[in-house]
Amino acid sequence: MLSAAHDILTKQDSKNSTASASDKLAVDSSNSSGYDCSPVTTGAVLLADILPTLIIKLFAPFVIHKVPYGFRVLFCVAMAAMSFLLVSLSSAVWISIVGVIFASISSGLGELSFLSLSVFFDRKVLEGWGSGTGGAGVAGAFLYSGLIQAGLSPRITLLIMLVVPLAMLVSYFGLLSPVPSLPQWRRSEAENAAVDSEEREWLMDESEDEEEEEEEETTAPEDRTMGPVTPREKLYVVKGLVRFVAPLGLVYFAEYFINQGLMELLFFHNFFLSHAAQYRWYQTIYQFGVLVSRSSLCCIKFRRVWIFSLLQVVNAVFLLFAVRFQFLPSAWIVFAIILYEGLLGGAAYVNTFYFISKETESRYREFAMATASVGDSLGIAVAGLVAFPVHKYFCSL
Repeated sequence: MLSAAHDILTKQDSKNSTASASDKLAVDSSNSSGYDCSPVTTGAVLLADILPTLIIKLFAPFVIHKVPYGFRVLFCVAMAAMSFLLVSLSSAVWISIVGVIFASISSGLGELSFLSLSVFFDRKVLEGWGSGTGGAGVAGAFLYSGLIQAGLSPRITLLIMLVVPLAMLVSYFGLLSPVPSLPQWRRSEAENAAVDSEEREWLMDESEDEEEEEEEETTAPEDRTMGPVTPREKLYVVKGLVRFVAPLGLVYFAEYFINQGLMELLFFHNFFLSHAAQYRWYQTIYQFGVLVSRSSLCCIKFRRVWIFSLLQVVNAVFLLFAVRFQFLPSAWIVFAIILYEGLLGGAAYVNTFYFISKETESRYREFAMATASVGDSLGIAVAGLVAFPVHKYFCSL
């Protein structure tokens, strides 16, 4: 959806054939600043894409444990399918924005649910989660950019993307092997209060063959089930998560300020790609960087995530000056910077959740993983709000 942001905001230009000459003149005059501005910043799509996610992540962790995972996944699949249909078949930008909101609901609920789900498995599953989310970003951005570049219309491309929610449905219910303690279709306090003796024995046998860190991971499901987490305990966990959430939020604020506040203004006239194509490939290259760094957990781990925050802020300030003074000679340099930006963001994300999983008591881990996911969404939402005055300022020059 973010790769399609520029196309979503300009789709009425080709549909509204009855627009008056004065209306068209007004649109043309809005693009006379030298930045080839669209009437509305792509930050509008970013806000539609992130605000529902942020609301879900702020409140859902306190109540979502009452909803079994199977129902959550079905709801996410339905929302994702509706989003692709609305955006692809709409004749007005506001309907497309509603479709983006549906995608955001699916994304927000899906992310916190699957992060919570990871505590039922070995901690190494987070390596797969990091690579999977990075790969999803690359696949979505690359397929969208590639199919458009090959000559398909945005509408047909988005309809093809309906394979995504279908694949999600098949992979969860057909490929995932749930552990016995996973609340798939029903969830009661008694069910979560303890695991049966056979499962306990299996966990103990497994731990004997693993190293010390892996022993913690295999026994975590047993400890986690010692009764529900009280509101007071949840507040205690939230306070402890601030040291993880704050740096993650800053990283994502800086990178999405770049992605949706500056990328559409980094347009190079004497380049073989059009403005819309440059924007789409910026998004795709960013996702490649995210994929590489989110897949790095098996090789190297960084405890000091604040370093990524600092470097990402430097990135954002540099590109802000680059937009203002237009001193970068080629889009190729921007491609390299955006790849680096994606590497920083992906590394911050996957290391944050790895150390939350490692350093949080097993009993609180499911709640902590869901709650901490608000960090990136909060940073992205602030970035979307900041994008509006930045867009207005540059387009008025």
